[in-house]
Amino acid sequence: MSHHDSHHTEDEQHQQHQPTQQEYLSGQRILPNRVRPNMTITELMDEQFQAYNSARLHEASRLFVEKMLNPEQNTTVGLTMAGALTPAGLGGCLITLMEYGFIDFIVSTGANLYHDMHHALALSLHRGDFRLDDTKLQEEHVVRIYDILFEDRVLLDTDAFVREALNSLPNRPIATSELHHHLGTQLLKAGVNPEYSVLAQAAAWNVPIYTSSPGDSSIGMNVARNALEGSKLTLDPLADVNETTAIVHHADQNGVIILGGGSPKNFYLQTQPQLWEVLGIQKGGHDYFIQITADAPHWGGLSGATPSEAVSWGKIKPNQLNDTAVVYGDSTIALPLLTAYAVSKAQPRPRKELYAKREALLTELKDAFEAHKQFRP
Repeated sequence: MSHHDSHHTEDEQHQQHQPTQQEYLSGQRILPNRVRPNMTITELMDEQFQAYNSARLHEASRLFVEKMLNPEQNTTVGLTMAGALTPAGLGGCLITLMEYGFIDFIVSTGANLYHDMHHALALSLHRGDFRLDDTKLQEEHVVRIYDILFEDRVLLDTDAFVREALNSLPNRPIATSELHHHLGTQLLKAGVNPEYSVLAQAAAWNVPIYTSSPGDSSIGMNVARNALEGSKLTLDPLADVNETTAIVHHADQNGVIILGGGSPKNFYLQTQPQLWEVLGIQKGGHDYFIQITADAPHWGGLSGATPSEAVSWGKIKPNQLNDTAVVYGDSTIALPLLTAYAVSKAQPRPRKELYAKREALLTELKDAFEAHKQFRP
């Protein structure tokens, strides 16, 4: 019997296997556990999150703690972020995860990084009401992000900080990781509250941050303004493609936490097709996948696309679907819970400091690409 025939027979046997009643009912028993005063977050999730979407969040939290953060796996963990999370204060969760060594690099919309800077510069954002009259707000120079309100001066002052920081960057194309590291370094020097900033703390801990659409935010808009004044500083998304691919290529195992979806989600996941499809280097797909999304797969958008669909693209390993979790809901609720669960149950990991290793990782990727050219020119 050939290897192909043997494999085919194994597939048929797997498809013909019908679970027994005992196998169907092998899951942990659901009990109406009581809520007690002073319960910890982990106790609440372990005892109360037993079904429906709460069970998906519990599964995601356990996957993160028990597998992705398992020291024996040495997983390089990326985090992608879409949606206005930093204005809502969610940057504090990311800072905590970076501090504990639980995330190693970030792909974010530019807007999240721009609004992150407000906190470091002590430019205040306030809780408000989503039912206000936006025409009246505009007349009073107040900007609204759903129920978050702030003075329009916050934008102008942040823009001024960005433009001043751009002056000390090289007059040439750079990766967005270099831009964000520089902005974070400037916040550490000049910011009033740099401990509140994802950019600042990422710079301090050498966590690289990428933006998949660098022109699509006020940071990119200010770089564009500089170009009108003759600056040759531009943001090179192709350098970002190679850097993120080099990080994934180097890793023993790869896992991701996806907040929202959008372009950052694809920018992370495409590193695997970049390896096998474009560079001819077979990595096999990502190992772990956690997504928190309000979108659904049947609209056809990437934000709601399932992990199993990603298998067909070579983005996730076919035999790893048990190591994926999708939570349908709001990141502003799920992320603090997942973060609290992780820091309560997992030991801190040594930070990988990948920003400082970018050149070495790129050299490693180039060498692998050249070695595989003889098989796939």
